[in-house]
Amino acid sequence: MNEITYSLFVGVDWGTETHQVCVLAPDGQIVEERKVSHSATAVAEFLDWLSTKAPERASVAVAIETPHGAVVEELLARNFKVFAINPKQLDRFRDRYFPAGAKDDRKDAMVLAGSLRTDQHCFRSVGVSEPLVVRLRALSRLDEDLNLCFQRHCSQLRQLLHRYFHHLLQLSPTADEPWVWALLELAPTPHKAARLTLSRIEEVLRQCHIRRIDAWQILNVFRGPTFSLAPGTVDADSEHAIMLLPHLRLLHQQRLDVAHRIDRILEELSTPNEKIPSHSRDVELLLSLPGVGRLVTATLLAEAAPLLAERDYLGLRAYAGVAPVTRQSGKKAAVLMRYGCNLRLRNALYHWSRVSMQHDPRSREHYHRLRNKGHSHGRALRGLGDRLLALLCAMLRSQTLYDPNRRKCAANP
Repeated sequence: MNEITYSLFVGVDWGTETHQVCVLAPDGQIVEERKVSHSATAVAEFLDWLSTKAPERASVAVAIETPHGAVVEELLARNFKVFAINPKQLDRFRDRYFPAGAKDDRKDAMVLAGSLRTDQHCFRSVGVSEPLVVRLRALSRLDEDLNLCFQRHCSQLRQLLHRYFHHLLQLSPTADEPWVWALLELAPTPHKAARLTLSRIEEVLRQCHIRRIDAWQILNVFRGPTFSLAPGTVDADSEHAIMLLPHLRLLHQQRLDVAHRIDRILEELSTPNEKIPSHSRDVELLLSLPGVGRLVTATLLAEAAPLLAERDYLGLRAYAGVAPVTRQSGKKAAVLMRYGCNLRLRNALYHWSRVSMQHDPRSREHYHRLRNKGHSHGRALRGLGDRLLALLCAMLRSQTLYDPNRRKCAANP
């Protein structure tokens, strides 16, 4: 790839309150070093000054570790070229400039600018994402955070029930269902649960639309034997459990709201629109693949939108962590799992591979072939994910939906 010649190279060591900036000329000479406060006025003043030092803004290249935030968006809005680099790569560049290990904000800004001047190919260009993709990225990450909080509260509730009210765990081992919360709220202790009437239990089941279990089964469970606990234990644990229920209901409702918002954005992305210049059929193609649902689609579009737009299979497999890392020196060689990747994308690809293996015969066949070679479960799923990414890129390039019979026909003409 031919690198563009820039008139200025700027390194920005991002900070919470102030940003250290170093400006280099094409020959490596320092033009300016300064600290810029994290305020709209200070950043605007610096960028106005920077505009006067270059023939045009597009000829100024800015290097920064954080590829997002107010400073990055302000730079992009003013048509400066912004490049990001992985902190681990920057650490290696720092050793090249300061082998003794010296480090401070001023040196980091100079290393960023100098490295971009000499090794532009190691940086990745940062661009402005589509508004819908920005919203999708925020919502998919919010859903992950809400799910972690929800699972944490469910684990606390389950631990309490396991101690004093194990009957409810016989009905729902994970204690993460709203109808179980309603029963617990109605009868927070085993003694009160054993005295419930069939009509009260039937009312809860009817309100929560539960049909897989009837009131008689629940009542028989509640009237089973209980542990003899120390005085005050049941009262203390039941109070704690009841106080967890509002949090669980709130998190459950928020996850439902986020899911509806993600569905609306995916529907809007899949509708042809002149305001959305990217491939509007990508969502439809993604959803046609086995094992792909709402969250996997949202994560792929949110975390790897540029790679999907370029149909970059090699970049996708490395960014998702399914491409192995080879380490070889002399007679020693090892192929290891890749840890330097996007963790959200790797998690989405794991679930995509897992569900695809369960429901798609060809994916199941590929998974068992890898297992028979001696690979572990995780390694086999990563191999399956690698195959699915190659299939996805081929579908995106040809703009064709997934057809499970196509490869069968090709294999058996």
